[in-house]
Amino acid sequence: MARVSVTVNGVAREAEVEPRTLLVYFLRETLGLTGTNVGCDTSSCGACTVLLDGESVKSCTLLAVQVEGREVTTIEGLATDGEMHPIQDAFHRNHGLQCGYCTPGMIMATASFLKETPDPTDEQVRESLEGNLCRCTGYQNIVKSILDAAGTMSGAKA
Repeated sequence: MARVSVTVNGVAREAEVEPRTLLVYFLRETLGLTGTNVGCDTSSCGACTVLLDGESVKSCTLLAVQVEGREVTTIEGLATDGEMHPIQDAFHRNHGLQCGYCTPGMIMATASFLKETPDPTDEQVRESLEGNLCRCTGYQNIVKSILDAAGTMSGAKA
């Protein structure tokens, strides 16, 4: 067993884990944060995307022991005081989901993307989604949601 100390959603967490435990399973099974989904276990779908020190990563590609001393943000950590994050709100407003399974990963990838590209074009948004798969939608409302969130976050939209 290995001891892991990590800050998750702003809270210091510590647990004993098998050294081979993937971050996604640490979050879901050890910490009970089930908003991060397991999709493919091969890093192809992006359902398990979280933020690691502010950058989007696929949590099925990292061991829990690799995040020792770092900061992880999951979908549960985006809302503040019960208020949805502007990205979550935009996905809700624009129906940027269908079954919703990929949505947490899409939102987390979007959070990192919009930090780096606060005023994206439609094409930049579509390129940013290449690592996150949705099997239910045609992506149109997802793109619309991300552009809406960008406008809201930049202050261009009230």
